[in-house]
Amino acid sequence: MEAIILAGGFGTRLRSVVSDVPKPMAPINGRPFLELLLDYMKGYGFDHIVLSTGYMHEKIESHFGNSYRGIRLSYAVEENPLGTGGGMRNALEHCSEDEVIVLNGDTLFHIDYNELRTFFHSHPTRLAVVLRQVADTSRYGSMSVDCCDRIDRFTEKSDAGGFGSINGGIYMMNRSLLEEWPLGTPFSFEKDILQKVYTSEAFFAYISSGYFIDIGIPEDYQKLINDSRLKA
Repeated sequence: MEAIILAGGFGTRLRSVVSDVPKPMAPINGRPFLELLLDYMKGYGFDHIVLSTGYMHEKIESHFGNSYRGIRLSYAVEENPLGTGGGMRNALEHCSEDEVIVLNGDTLFHIDYNELRTFFHSHPTRLAVVLRQVADTSRYGSMSVDCCDRIDRFTEKSDAGGFGSINGGIYMMNRSLLEEWPLGTPFSFEKDILQKVYTSEAFFAYISSGYFIDIGIPEDYQKLINDSRLKA
């Protein structure tokens, strides 16, 4: 399997506690966060992963080089910020498969990638989005699906919050979905693709209850450091 990890963000909200490395390299008990992601993906047989980098990309490249535990690594470096969509489009130039999995480089979400592939192939779609049910959606916004797993509504971030399904930051897609965009064009995958195209093209949601944490804010970063399940 082939994947893209979005690892080019500035990590502005985390900078008060992690300032000398890019967010995906934030230390977790002596190891960079990105190693936790790659270790989990290794267990599902990924053999090529493209790291979409930008801010302090040299720190990632010098640590990992061209491989990690037998996984071949490539780098798609953004000279100028391209947004999530532009970064994904840029990284596709390093991919050879028609189908690719994309995930955020600041989120640890333990899903069954084999089940995701089966789900994707069993639906007539170019995009499957992995959702996670949480007790409070206010930080993320939420998404809802119909009885056939098709995404049918987005709700913006709100103080109201409450229980619901959020975008877990993992996608499986056909590369044609993004190749319609010119290379080097900045755009947001969430706003320009997900929230606009879903009304005219069927996108489907795969819901997982696996371990989930986003280290984008200092509180959750510390929570991951303190998680005893990662210290075994």
